[in-house]
Amino acid sequence: MAATANMVNSTLRLVFDDGIDPISGTQSFKTKSFSNVKTEATADQLYAISVSLAPLQQRSLFKIERNDSSLLLQTQVV
Repeated sequence: MAATANMVNSTLRLVFDDGIDPISGTQSFKTKSFSNVKTEATADQLYAISVSLAPLQQRSLFKIERNDSSLLLQTQVV
């Protein structure tokens, strides 16, 4: 039995450095997510837009994440 994966949804998430938590002493982060990203968008395109948006924020950019959701379908073997 074979299956195919069709990407149906993509989200871009920017993770920003929020400094050290004074109580626990651990690194703290804030995130901004952008839904309904075109599934055809390349990694280079998403990186470029993320780097363009970063200076508009109060915190420094720590990392960029892309989260994709796919629909798995069974295919017929002929």
